[in-house]
Amino acid sequence: MTSMVDWEVAVATGTRLAGEGPPVTAAEADACVAELRAGAERSTGLVRDFTGLTAAEHTAPVLVVDRAAWVRANAESFATLLDPVAAKLTERRGPPTGMALAIGSRVTGAEVGLVLGFLAGKVLGQFDPFFDPAGRLLLVAPNIVHVERELGADPTDFRLWVCLHEETHRVQFTAVPWMRDHLAAEIGRLTDTIEPSKMAEDVIGRIAEAVRGGGGSIAEAMSTPEQREILDRVTGVMSLLEGHADVVMDGVGPSVIPSVTSIRASFNRRRKGAGSIDRLLRRLLGMEAKMAQYRDGAAFVRTVVDKAGMAEFNAIWATPDHLPSKAEIHDPDAWMARVLG
Repeated sequence: MTSMVDWEVAVATGTRLAGEGPPVTAAEADACVAELRAGAERSTGLVRDFTGLTAAEHTAPVLVVDRAAWVRANAESFATLLDPVAAKLTERRGPPTGMALAIGSRVTGAEVGLVLGFLAGKVLGQFDPFFDPAGRLLLVAPNIVHVERELGADPTDFRLWVCLHEETHRVQFTAVPWMRDHLAAEIGRLTDTIEPSKMAEDVIGRIAEAVRGGGGSIAEAMSTPEQREILDRVTGVMSLLEGHADVVMDGVGPSVIPSVTSIRASFNRRRKGAGSIDRLLRRLLGMEAKMAQYRDGAAFVRTVVDKAGMAEFNAIWATPDHLPSKAEIHDPDAWMARVLG
C-alpha cells in the first residue's frame, strides 16, 4: 500500500529545519559520544538499585545520534504507528489515487517534517518503545552539548544526568513487558476515532486560536468524549513514566553527580525562559502539557513513595489496571486507596 504520508519528504523537511547544532571539534564529538554511551551503561545498575526494577541488559540498543538521525528514527516510528491507521481508512473510504495521492502524501509529509524539525532541536533523549520488539534508546548529542553549554553545566555531570532519565524509560519498558503493547493499543484506539477531514478543520482552528494568543494545542482538536477519555488515560500513563524518570534522576543524582542541584535549578529556569515564538510552537505541539507531565507525575511518584515506600509503589507496574488515571495523578491518595488498599 502507498503511504498517505511521504515519509522521505518528512525526513528531508525535518532535517533541513533542524540544522546541525552547535560547532564541535572531532575530538569533542568523539568524547561526547563515548561519555554518553558509558553514562547509559552505568545508569542501568543505578536505576535498578534505586527503583527495584530489573531490566534485561542489552535488549534495547543505545544510539547516540545527531538531529538528522533523530528525525529519521521518529519518522520510522510514526510510520509504524500511522500507516496501519491509513490502511484502515483506505478500507473504509477507498484509496486516493494518482495525482491526489501523490500531492496529498507530499503535503502531509512536509507538515510532519516541520514538526519533527522543530522538535529535533529540543529533544535531549528519547526511548522509542515501538522500534522492533525491544525498542531503542536515542541520545541526541548536539542538543545535549547545546544545553550543557547554555547552562554552564559540567559536561560529565550533565550527560550522566540525562542518561539517568532516559535509561529509566528503557527500564520501564523492558522490566514491564506489557507496557509497550498497552500504549500501542491506546494509540490505536485514539487514531481509530479520528475523522481526517474534521481533524484538518480543527487543527487549522487551533493554530488560528494560538496565534491570536489563546490556549489550546493540536492534540486538543480531538475533543469527542471518546477521544478525551482515551487521551486522559494516555496522559495518566505518560505522567507516570516521565515523573518516575525525573524522580529517579534526581534521587540517584546526589550520590553520583556532584553538581546535580545546580543542574536541576538551571534546567528548570531554562524551561521557563522560552521566547514568544517558541512558546507558541510548544503550545501547539502540546509541549506545555508535556512539561506538566514531568511536574505532576513527579509529585505523584514522590507522594506515593514517601507514604508507602518504593516496594509498595512498584505495584503500579503489575498490571494495566494499576496504572493511575489522569485524575489520580493529581490525587495520589485515591490511587493508593484503590490499588494498595
